[in-house]
Amino acid sequence: MKQINRLPDAELAVMQAIWSLEGAVSRLEVETVLEASYPMAPTTILTLLSRLEERGFLQVDKQGRANRYTPLIPRAAYLAAQSRTFLDKLCGGDMHVFATALNDSGLSAEDKAELRRLLDEEAL
Repeated sequence: MKQINRLPDAELAVMQAIWSLEGAVSRLEVETVLEASYPMAPTTILTLLSRLEERGFLQVDKQGRANRYTPLIPRAAYLAAQSRTFLDKLCGGDMHVFATALNDSGLSAEDKAELRRLLDEEAL
């Protein structure tokens, strides 16, 4: 499996916007999604899109005078890679340590029930 490095917060915000839109998107579409939660100047977004292309997260296609950006790494793959890194770095790869910390983090009874349900589904 190809290693997927952790993204800095601003680049991750851009990728989350792109993943939420699905498919090829424009800079303006990314900017519109980010306006409420993580506003950035258009030039900043363009810089971050270029960095994400260099890192192999995006494919850029020229359409007339505009670029369209398509994710090359799915959200699920990024989440899986970062979850594994988190488990290894913070918990020494010990799932029991992680589960105890998660349980002690103040999860609601509903969240715990949902986690149990999801784990039971994965066991099938």
